[in-house]
Amino acid sequence: QVQLVESGGGLVQAGGSLRLSCAASGRTFSNHAMGWFLQAPGMEREFVSSISRNGFSITYADSVKGRFTISRDKAKNTAYLQMNSLKTEDTAVYYCAARVFATGSSNERTYNYWGQGTQVTVSS
Repeated sequence: QVQLVESGGGLVQAGGSLRLSCAASGRTFSNHAMGWFLQAPGMEREFVSSISRNGFSITYADSVKGRFTISRDKAKNTAYLQMNSLKTEDTAVYYCAARVFATGSSNERTYNYWGQGTQVTVSS
């Protein structure tokens, strides 16, 4: 069992930055690939980024490429999403997720564990 807790969301102006953290409980963090997803009001949840359990394989949605950076720290059992050059359309609840595979995926149905989400609001 893995429990995930996101933090780092908040209100920021367009062009600003935020760093989201996803703290995982348990000693099996390194056995899971991690993903970040977002859900805007009235919209379905969508893929943002994923990272393999060894940290070497990373994928981004086209909408965030060049602006967001995913990473993970094995020693801290934590995954991160650094978000730069934020746009108003990035406003959403951001979720981290874990799956028991070596690599990540853009398919949310393949993730076994989810955090509660953290709100990111980007103002113009």
